[in-house]
Amino acid sequence: MPSVNALMYDTWSVISLWTAIAVYALAFVCYAVDLAKRSDESIRQKDRELVMAGAPGAAPADPTVQVPHTNNVMGRIATTLTWIAFLLHLAATVLRGIGAGRVPWSNMYEFAMTSTMLFTAVYLVVLFWKDLRYVGAFMTGLVTVLLGAASLPVIYVQITPLSDPLKSTWLVIHVFVASLATAFLALAFALSVLQLMQTRRERMVREDPDRAERKTLLRTIPDAEHLESLAYRVAIIGFILWTFTLIAGAIWAQDAWGRYWGFDTKEVWTFIIWVLYAGYIHARATRGWRGVRSAWLAIVGFAAVLFNFTIVNMFFDGLHAYSGLS
Repeated sequence: MPSVNALMYDTWSVISLWTAIAVYALAFVCYAVDLAKRSDESIRQKDRELVMAGAPGAAPADPTVQVPHTNNVMGRIATTLTWIAFLLHLAATVLRGIGAGRVPWSNMYEFAMTSTMLFTAVYLVVLFWKDLRYVGAFMTGLVTVLLGAASLPVIYVQITPLSDPLKSTWLVIHVFVASLATAFLALAFALSVLQLMQTRRERMVREDPDRAERKTLLRTIPDAEHLESLAYRVAIIGFILWTFTLIAGAIWAQDAWGRYWGFDTKEVWTFIIWVLYAGYIHARATRGWRGVRSAWLAIVGFAAVLFNFTIVNMFFDGLHAYSGLS
């Protein structure tokens, strides 16, 4: 049984976490409103283009050109709310760790708490480098759903002592790097989904410009080639971290069980994910797999990550059965 102090810290951790979930949900709503405003802005821009096209000597407007997004008040509010949610999320994670007296990622509930916190951290840090608020609704929505599901009674577990194989420095390194890799791969996934949507719109522009103009939201988002390039660079970072995860896991397995590889379900799925992303990077770099095929590889890779994180943890037995679920 956990001590009274541990229970107190865990209680405050849960309160902070549910508050963070509520603020994430508000941020998602604000990002969604910002996306709606992008559509309105694009429509107004289209009206101006039609007027200009009717002027003497005016050239027809190019429907593939990105429309600047200037009415971004809701986007800024959403980003502020995301920062507040992140700080609450961070507090919940730290309180859980203090109560447990160890790093807070030894079971499925704690891993979900930490990995989704890193989802948000990566997104917010990248915002200093690149304005990606057009994926803000996706990122905050994903964190809200995953974190909310992990906080439900069916997955939530109280603080418990570490099992013997987890009493290792590799718990700190291996699992944290896996969580960070997952965060980068999540961002690459979001960009790849948008890339597919933008690719479809650009094809419609070529075939039927009038029909393409119904996709007004996408006019305020970078073109498919730019989204693909950005997703590729983010995925490379995630792949490098995932490679380290695979190597560190093998070293830890040798230390804990006396072998580097044993075809445990978790080990196999970690390797499958590595192969998928290695194929994605190789195919794009050397075989010219760009566009739709490249995006689908990134999406399938992240689907495998989610499968490994949820289904494998919950329903498959093995040496890595540390979900904490009975």
